[in-house]
Amino acid sequence: MLNRTDVVVLALLDSENRILISKRLIDKPMGGMWEFPGGKIEADESPESALIREIKEELSISISKSCLAPLTFSTVTYGTRNFLILMYVCRVWEGKVNASVSAEIKWVEKRDLGKYNMPSGNESLIGMVIDYL
Repeated sequence: MLNRTDVVVLALLDSENRILISKRLIDKPMGGMWEFPGGKIEADESPESALIREIKEELSISISKSCLAPLTFSTVTYGTRNFLILMYVCRVWEGKVNASVSAEIKWVEKRDLGKYNMPSGNESLIGMVIDYL
């Protein structure tokens, strides 16, 4: 039986409906690939709390639970782990977006999301993001 890891990711949208993606550090698993920002849900966290924490750590901005809208989910297996990826959308935040733990961040048009090399768990979310926008 595979162990399951629950993960939250964010489709952060700017005023022009562009989506923020981040590039994984080269020395990390799947290094150099692009992804939606987010991370693992800790045992004592709700998905929203985990996302608020992860976004603060990764992008140096503050988001609030009231501004998060659940959008979709996907599942993917990497090695011996099964990942449940919960995606939320947010359009409102406080602070200046910074690449705190990423090699690079980029605002992209929805039609261009497919041009970026993403882990399969993130790739499967692109269609829902495009449909939402």
